[in-house]
Amino acid sequence: MPNEVEIKFLVHNLEEVRENLKRLGFKEVTPRTHEMNTLYDHEETLRRRGEILRIRKYGDRWTLTHKSKGENARHKTREETETKVQDGEALEQIFHAMGYDPAFRYEKFRSEWSDGSGHIVLDETPIGNIGEIEGPPDWIDGVAQRLGLQVRDYINKSYGELFLEWKADKHSDAHNMTFAEISR
Repeated sequence: MPNEVEIKFLVHNLEEVRENLKRLGFKEVTPRTHEMNTLYDHEETLRRRGEILRIRKYGDRWTLTHKSKGENARHKTREETETKVQDGEALEQIFHAMGYDPAFRYEKFRSEWSDGSGHIVLDETPIGNIGEIEGPPDWIDGVAQRLGLQVRDYINKSYGELFLEWKADKHSDAHNMTFAEISR
């Protein structure tokens, strides 16, 4: 199974990061696109194992993803298996019939950038703007440094973990990281 190796970082100024990416030779391969993610579980079985099962709708494309429990060192590393899905709503019905129900939903607007060696995504989420750098570890560190990031800026948490921290800090009763729930 392929490994996903990545770090997240806070984005304080989206336009500045976009300009820096262009200056560094990155090309925007996917313009700003709405993305909705739904994590599924059965009696928190996957959560307890540190795994996720996700259906993602990115624009008009659907994907199914399974991620194993990750290793949190300098870079977050975990096995990731992903496949395209023709009909995400039908897959949702299949999951429900098998006892897997939505456990958490999160959405964002994402743009994707690449230099051919790895990729960077810029996510506009209901709890703030976050970037991800994904690729070989040395490449990640080099790109991070060229973007002015230090190792202390690296975030290895999932969006679920970041949301729970945000909820505690803001004393929010939102259950999902969606624009509708956060704006209430």
